Amino acid sequence: MNILGIGSLCSRGYGVESLEKALNDGLAPQCDSFLVDLDGISDRTLLKKLRRADRFSKMSVLAAAAALQDSNVEDLSEIRVGILLSTAFGAHVTTFDFLDGIIDYGEANVSPTAFSNSVHNAAASYVASSLGIKGPTLTVSRFSFPFQSALQLASAWLEQGRCDYLLLGSIDQHGDVLDYLAKQKLPLAKDGVIKPFIFSPSETLPGEGALFLLLGRGQPGYCAIDAVTTDFSSSAASPADLTILDSAGFIKDESKLLQVLQSGEPVTSYTPLYGGLMTGAAFSVAAAAITLRNQKIYAAPEQTNPHNLNIVTQTARSPVETVRTLSCGCNGDVAAVILSKK
Repeated sequence: MNILGIGSLCSRGYGVESLEKALNDGLAPQCDSFLVDLDGISDRTLLKKLRRADRFSKMSVLAAAAALQDSNVEDLSEIRVGILLSTAFGAHVTTFDFLDGIIDYGEANVSPTAFSNSVHNAAASYVASSLGIKGPTLTVSRFSFPFQSALQLASAWLEQGRCDYLLLGSIDQHGDVLDYLAKQKLPLAKDGVIKPFIFSPSETLPGEGALFLLLGRGQPGYCAIDAVTTDFSSSAASPADLTILDSAGFIKDESKLLQVLQSGEPVTSYTPLYGGLMTGAAFSVAAAAITLRNQKIYAAPEQTNPHNLNIVTQTARSPVETVRTLSCGCNGDVAAVILSKK
């Protein structure tokens, strides 16, 4: 299974070029929030079609369209494209708005638009209808490893021939309820910079964003995805040229990541660039794909290192054959994605 296109939307901008620029530039000069700026997107063509869509669905469609554009797959009319959308919290902002409407106006007068946008599969449906895609569509929601679980399902769909290509998206949105819970329950980075190599107690600043991959079999692209596991095993423990940690900080103790690292292996994490996301593993995988395509290892944007890890401190071109990403789940388990240059 190969990555053929990447569509990114986060606080650092829109499109894979913005993600690559963030990897090169490092921390933003003054980053006090990790919110997506939809008003700053210059091409309004898609957004004009989404007037009734909520923010969650708009981010999904934009990132999916960017992944297709990056892949140069143009005519979708004769192609079976599956859609898998993964999320931890779903359209929770819209859901709470709908519930507020019931409280304020009663069941008979609540907004039908808010209700339709809060439906579980609404964002994936917007992606299909807005981009003219015909194929199987499913939304995967769970707190532990939503992106990796969807990636496993994507591999199965492609192997079974259910579709020719697959758009795999990972998205979460920031909102008042999430912000309140994070402030009540999680250690926050007081200086506005997430420090991913502390592990315990981990620090976070919740972000938002959408990352879509166009996946296929046989065609050349960024790189290959060789293995995905949501239960760390010996196959994921094999040495890689680089390990990217998805240190989102939503788990107070992420020290299990430290335990599974190989001694002396090069390690980095790009969470400080786009904020804490329970679906942030998708951005880590995208960074791994860019690394393999460019044969360039990008420095960790934040390098506080109390455990004497071999953190990548400088951006430099280097031969890279394999990259793995590691994420810590709600129960302290570890998920891994193995990518290679093929």
